[in-house]
This record gives sequence, structure tokens and C-alpha cells, in this order.
Amino acid sequence: MADNKNNINIKNRRATFDYEIVESFTAGMVLTGTEIKSIRLGKAGLTDTYCLVENGELWVKNMYIAEYSMGSYNNHTTHRDRKLLLNRKEINKIAKVSEQPGYSIIPLRLFINERGLAKLVIAIARGKKQYDKRQAIKEREDKRNMDRMMRH
Repeated sequence: MADNKNNINIKNRRATFDYEIVESFTAGMVLTGTEIKSIRLGKAGLTDTYCLVENGELWVKNMYIAEYSMGSYNNHTTHRDRKLLLNRKEINKIAKVSEQPGYSIIPLRLFINERGLAKLVIAIARGKKQYDKRQAIKEREDKRNMDRMMRH
């Protein structure tokens, strides 16, 4: 059991493609019992997930955590809003930057730390334009071609 909980590492693969990461933070999460059990089984997803600052609190919206198979009537709803735990200075900094046009707060990675707590790595990010995405694809393909040429 101890080995399994540290292997959980759920990533938002679209984040680095769609956004340019400015700064990242590691936040704790307020979860119910069935949610943490489901995360420990690796049944969570970060696609189409975003964060908002409301009333001085940071919330993650639209994060998918599958219902726990052994959870009876106590089971959670899969896409409920979950509160993130950061200190006041970090929340104020995130709120100030996210009010600027073009900036978003996105989750990058969900993991379980060595103490068994679920943590979410969030980032202040600036949305990429279409030509930036094409440039990133071209650079990735060029790097792949160079690696191929070096091997042969």
C-alpha cells in the first residue's frame, strides 16, 4: 500500500501545449474520504480543469475524480468544486495576476506526497496564440529529427 500511493502522478498534458507557464505553486486540497481513496487508485483526470479565486479562496473547478467503487451512499459527485489550500500571500498574488487579461490559473499535476496527502501543482499561465503552438510543434519535430540523425 505504501508503494502504491507515492506512484500517483496525474498530469494535465494539454497545459504546456496551450499555455506558457509563468509561475507554479503546490497546493493542498480539501477532499472527502471517498475522493482521496479514488485518487490513490489513480482514478482522476485534469482535462478541462481550471482554478478560480472567489471571496479570497482558491477553488479548482471541473476536476474529475471517479466515484469510489466501495463507497456506498457516502460517495462524492465526480465534478464538484474543490477548495485549494495555499497561504494568504500566495492566494493574493495569484488573484492579482489572474485578473490581468490573457492570464489563467491552470492545474498541471495531481500527486500524493510522502505523507499521503493529495497535492495539486497549479500554475499562473498565459494562453498561447495559434502561431506559438505551431512553433512549438515545429521545434519538437526538429529536435526529434536531430535525435534520429545522431543515432544513425
